[in-house]
Amino acid sequence: MAAARRLKRVAASQPGFLTLKSNSTDLLSGRRKRVNKNKKKSWNKHSDINDVEEFLNDIRHQERTTGGLLAEKSDDSLFFLDVGQPLNDAQRDKPEEEPVERKKRKGRVSRPLRIDLILQQDSLIPPPKDVLAYQQPNAKKLRRSAQRLEQLAAKGVVPRKQRQLLNRRPVERTTLKAVTEANNNPNRDYYDIWGQELKDLADPWYLQQTCKKRVQRPERLNEKPSTLPAVEVIAPGGSYNPEFFSHQALLKAAHEVEVVKQKEEDKIKRQLAVNKEDTATMETIFHEELEGLVEEEKEEEEELKDEEDVAVGAIVLAQKKTEKQRKKERALKIKEQRRMANRRMNNRQQQLFQLRSIKASIKQQDQKTKVNQIRRKAKQEAEKSQPRRLGKLKFQPQDMEVQLSGELAESLRQLKPEGSILKDRFKSLQKRNLIEPRERAKFKRRHKLKYVEKRAFKEIT
Repeated sequence: MAAARRLKRVAASQPGFLTLKSNSTDLLSGRRKRVNKNKKKSWNKHSDINDVEEFLNDIRHQERTTGGLLAEKSDDSLFFLDVGQPLNDAQRDKPEEEPVERKKRKGRVSRPLRIDLILQQDSLIPPPKDVLAYQQPNAKKLRRSAQRLEQLAAKGVVPRKQRQLLNRRPVERTTLKAVTEANNNPNRDYYDIWGQELKDLADPWYLQQTCKKRVQRPERLNEKPSTLPAVEVIAPGGSYNPEFFSHQALLKAAHEVEVVKQKEEDKIKRQLAVNKEDTATMETIFHEELEGLVEEEKEEEEELKDEEDVAVGAIVLAQKKTEKQRKKERALKIKEQRRMANRRMNNRQQQLFQLRSIKASIKQQDQKTKVNQIRRKAKQEAEKSQPRRLGKLKFQPQDMEVQLSGELAESLRQLKPEGSILKDRFKSLQKRNLIEPRERAKFKRRHKLKYVEKRAFKEIT
């Protein structure tokens, strides 16, 4: 603060310093009240810096309007003498005419708007220099390398990198002929799409540019998910006027399906049934209650004996082995390793005399592998005609539509329709693995129904 006041007094004491503000007070006149400023708390309280701020604002105002301090400007830049334009002899003798209002010309340039003048920059202070715009990474290193190259070029020395480029052999590249010509090829034939001449439609570039070339379809999309036909023909026994034997064969097939279902239901019932022999009686309940009350003392004595035996055995096992025992174990281990190595060597030598049997076993194994491959392929082909597991639910085949012998109609008039075409098509899509098996969504009521008896209904009842 003291330095700012000192700067203010020194600048104001200069004889050429001019202020633009008329209400600026004299910095040297007047005496201030002496207060204690030895504490930081009283600095802002008793310090008056308005005069310093006015002085600095005055300096900034001069720099902004005139580009610098007025004291440093020359008189020629601040003042000029207006003597008017020099007149000729004819203009001097000519009497003065009354001013006439001139009409505005069409080509006259209009003055700028006031809003544009406000938005223009009125400060004469040049913008600060952007140091980062002139910086270059590794500028010093690049400058030194450039100077070094200039010195070597003046001496006639060729740099090593340039020598390697000059001594480099040209590479002979064999370019493969493209299937289609490029679009920017100047030797390409010109074709007028609006002309009457025909264009070879087999040209892949033409098909691609005219969007007539179809996208290549993957091979897996050409394979059907199932080998079953879309519409399966019903058995001859399902006709409205079937033969006796064909109708009986259809009844037998339906009977076998029902027998399988009945067996599954009986199996579930047997699993859920309760065995009467396993039920508890009064005698078994009494024996269970007495268990553990009479033989508790004997069991405790046996447990104590077992704990003593375990403790003694633990003490015996915890004894440290002697050096003689360790050497004996090491010798036995080495002997066992040598025996196993000799045994492996003998087995390898015996295999030389078993080449015929080994070839026979390999041939037998290859035949077994081929049989397994054939069986696996047959299984895969059979699975193509079976519904796969596509979702969390298993495919349930549709019930067979069969009429008993007494239900057969004598004529087409008395024939009754059976089944549903929509359900049959839906099951066919599931069986051919086109959609996953699904069931009807169950409606679950969120709020309980509330029954209200209206007045009109109440009067009737």
